[in-house]
Amino acid sequence: MTTTQISKELPIPVHFDSNKVGEVWRVPYQERAAAAESWAKEHNITPVLVDEKRICLLIIDAQNTFCIPEFELFVGGNSGKGAVEDNVRLCEFIYRNLGVISTIAPTMDTHTAMQIFHAIFWVNAAGKHPAPATTITLDDVQAGVWQVNPAVAYNVTNNDYEKLQQHAFHYVKKLSADGKYPLTVWPYHSMLGGIGHALVSAVEEAIFFHNIARCSQTLFELKGNNPLTENYSVLRAEVLEDINGQPIAEKNVNLIKQLWEFDAVIVAGQAKSHCVAWTVEDLLTEIKVQDPKLSQKIYLLEDCTSPVVIPGVIDFTEQANAAFQKFADAGMHIVKSTDAIANWLNL
Repeated sequence: MTTTQISKELPIPVHFDSNKVGEVWRVPYQERAAAAESWAKEHNITPVLVDEKRICLLIIDAQNTFCIPEFELFVGGNSGKGAVEDNVRLCEFIYRNLGVISTIAPTMDTHTAMQIFHAIFWVNAAGKHPAPATTITLDDVQAGVWQVNPAVAYNVTNNDYEKLQQHAFHYVKKLSADGKYPLTVWPYHSMLGGIGHALVSAVEEAIFFHNIARCSQTLFELKGNNPLTENYSVLRAEVLEDINGQPIAEKNVNLIKQLWEFDAVIVAGQAKSHCVAWTVEDLLTEIKVQDPKLSQKIYLLEDCTSPVVIPGVIDFTEQANAAFQKFADAGMHIVKSTDAIANWLNL
């Protein structure tokens, strides 16, 4: 890959329609594959195997459940259309920089019904489940305001209800001790096998187009299917051990090692205040252990991510901005998708 090729921003293919980014539709794979091969020849886009500089685009949870307005946990951000607007810019970024991006790694939040952050897991004294957005604190569990649903134990801990109760207490206590967000009961979302779990159609199309044009296999990463813990970050679950110190989850060591093999890692996706912030925070933790200079490899696309904002209910904008400032102070780069990639990558 030469500097000339890197510096050359490509046009947006005619099939991309920014007005459809907030909709769900079927990607015509065969048609797009043929178009991608023709596009590569027309614009002299080389296969990834000849890249001298290897650049990864890490896309956090660009799924229907977070990015389509009528779906369960749409990230509206401050504009009310946050994730849709972010994904327009993200798709355009991918198309303009097809010849630069070596690998695209989309993470996918992946859930089933009986998980610790879903309503069915909990009941009150009347046997009622908590409403979505209910916060379950250590005091709540100690006082019995919320307790584990006995029927869930059959599926999660081989009918050992006492064990599951002990874990629930340990879990909320651990979150509190570690300064994490308290346990939130989320609406059922990113359900494995469901349409909410799928990538946004326009983003999937752009990723597939890149895959074919550059002969670069997309690196999919599933996260969040452990029933005993939340998993905001793709690199590690919120709680890794049970009450006896035995592992219930592990760090994603394989992905961490893969990311360090790239010359640069560009991060985008949803939500800025949660899964993006937690993933980058875990990256920073690894950086501090290995080599602080590694932070200079990380580029955060600030115009391709939005915080969780529910008007009149909750607003995580301040927390999201504080997190990004922390990352910048550590040496990471805050950039925009519209800036010339060659400039901010110093290539």
